[in-house]
Amino acid sequence: MKVLIINGHQKYRSAEGKLNQTLVDRMVSTLSQNNEVQTTIIQNGYNIEEEQQKFIWADVIIYQTPVYWFSVPGLLKTYMDEVYAYGLFFKGAEQYGRGGLLTGKKYMFSATWNAPEEAFNDPTQFFRGADLEEALSHLHRAQEFLGLQPLKSFACYDVIKHPKIDTFAAELDAHLKSVLNQ
Repeated sequence: MKVLIINGHQKYRSAEGKLNQTLVDRMVSTLSQNNEVQTTIIQNGYNIEEEQQKFIWADVIIYQTPVYWFSVPGLLKTYMDEVYAYGLFFKGAEQYGRGGLLTGKKYMFSATWNAPEEAFNDPTQFFRGADLEEALSHLHRAQEFLGLQPLKSFACYDVIKHPKIDTFAAELDAHLKSVLNQ
């Protein structure tokens, strides 16, 4: 399997990106044992045409990203705007959203949240009963527009107040094993 891992972290105030990079490093270490792996660290810059070719090459795309204001960091959004090209990733279709050209490929979100886990799946909490996938639904729609198929998302919660790095890494390993049979 060919896997593209995108580190979408953007340095923001005191958020240096250590956790997101640790998770990317863990994915690379785990997945490189039996797969071909390429990475992109958006914060370090990128070449649009090279990134487009990575998507064409990959069977699975993994987005490692912090959640800033309930979405991806600005640099990751800009990356999507620049890399997701008409005619290469999608085209017009009779039914809106059905012109994706990246069919047969899968994607996964791995997100770091300052929100605690109990803020999800509970109608009395902030997300009003929404689960992780529902909280990321706008990001899932963008991938569906490209023709990609979702894998179950992974999340680390409450990462500022309770940064349980070893626990997060172990949970990521179990998640990868579950969704990618790795």
